[in-house]
Amino acid sequence: MTNGLLVKVCGLTREEDVGLCAELGADLLGFIFHPGSPRNTTPEFPARLRTPGARKVGVFVGQKPMEALGIMAAGRLDLAQLHGGQTESFCAALAERMGPQRIIKVFWPEKAASLEAFQAELDRYAPYCGHMLVDAGLGGGGHGQVISGKAPELLAQARFPRPWLLAGGLNPENLPGLISRHRSLGPLGKGPDGVDLNSGVESAPGHKDEKLLRAAFAAIKAARAAQTQGVTP
Repeated sequence: MTNGLLVKVCGLTREEDVGLCAELGADLLGFIFHPGSPRNTTPEFPARLRTPGARKVGVFVGQKPMEALGIMAAGRLDLAQLHGGQTESFCAALAERMGPQRIIKVFWPEKAASLEAFQAELDRYAPYCGHMLVDAGLGGGGHGQVISGKAPELLAQARFPRPWLLAGGLNPENLPGLISRHRSLGPLGKGPDGVDLNSGVESAPGHKDEKLLRAAFAAIKAARAAQTQGVTP
């Protein structure tokens, strides 16, 4: 964990990128299982990787529960990220088999009709996950968009029943400001418990850029140090 902030790097497709992320101190390494994504991979890839200190996350979009469970086992994955708007029954089925602490459920606040609707959605899925992840846009991910519109206001007022990660177009330049903004606006001054990096640290889809990764991790550490000292980055 980087200065108290959980760091996930998603969309990994190359062994050298996985090694670098582990070296930099990533807590979670994401592997996408969705044929429609340019970052799609197979269970064999994460299964052969040794990632001391980092947990492996399978990112699922269109699978059925038993298919997702099969990929989890074949890929030797630690957590499942449900990134396809899965139903409550889907989440309940996985939580029953895996335990809710191994599930990350994704939400898109820009889709919410109101704060009340967004809060109700968070509360409804809380029994089936150990972490929540908030992404930009109206669905999908890895598109480089930053959370916008009414979403920041919803995040400022919502009360997350589980630790949550911020995603959506995070890069070395905007990370300090976004971390600061969401932390200062959040309930009781509490912002995200972690961040999810993907397109903002790539040279091409699925190809992480070493300079961007190193700069992003440095920016996260600097932002958290500034927060601790009460300084706005």
